[in-house]
Amino acid sequence: MRIRYRVFPIAFPILVLAASLSIANAQTPQPTPVTKPTIVIVHGAWGGSWAFRKVEALLREKGFNVYRPQLTGLGERVHLSRPDIGLTTHIDDVVNTIMYEDLHDIILMGHSYGGMVITGVADRVADRISRLVYLDAFVPNDGESVMSINGTRSDWLKPMIKGDYIVPPWVKPDQPPPHDVPQPLKTFAEPISLKNKAALKLSATYILTVNAGKEARDDDFWPHAQRAKERGWPVLQLTADHNAQWSAPEGLVEMLARGSGR
Repeated sequence: MRIRYRVFPIAFPILVLAASLSIANAQTPQPTPVTKPTIVIVHGAWGGSWAFRKVEALLREKGFNVYRPQLTGLGERVHLSRPDIGLTTHIDDVVNTIMYEDLHDIILMGHSYGGMVITGVADRVADRISRLVYLDAFVPNDGESVMSINGTRSDWLKPMIKGDYIVPPWVKPDQPPPHDVPQPLKTFAEPISLKNKAALKLSATYILTVNAGKEARDDDFWPHAQRAKERGWPVLQLTADHNAQWSAPEGLVEMLARGSGR
């Protein structure tokens, strides 16, 4: 009992002080937490999310949250490749990432073939997206596929078609990963279905990458930049080859950061 009486005179002031601090903190206005902008990056054909690792690192340095969903059958998920994987499968991959990670107010960027994917994603979850960014990417209309958009320009793909896959000839048989992998043919042949009018109202930006010394109108994706311009989207030009994530990652990140107000 003596021990209790000796401790009480010390403990009581401490409890009073703690309570006072708690009340003071409750009465002091707390700063509103700053929400980091979130960007979801969708890679292109044959590739994988691995190709945007440096871009992610640079974006995180600028305060972005970054997600790089891996499309089924490509990249690290090449072991899941099947002939029946189509454009819809890849749209589902990204939609599920957004839904299961519970992402809102996102910037959704698609590179090359990824433009097909993000267009389909926007049609499904327009309310989760603040802006679309097409990086040297396809801008499809309802009912179009990669093959139909390209028309005769798809002829260069014909020698690469081996059964149900489009096989990249630039990958050596003994090349260690990460590297490009065969693309299921159905992803290029399946037409996109667009029904959500709300998706058409989303803000969007087109980034056309042009090799140094080359005219923009000679670029393979010039027609898609023109589609973007016709829709009233800003079209930015970045000096880089088609894979800006490797040839000009800093310039790409600066464009993304400016477009988000960072």
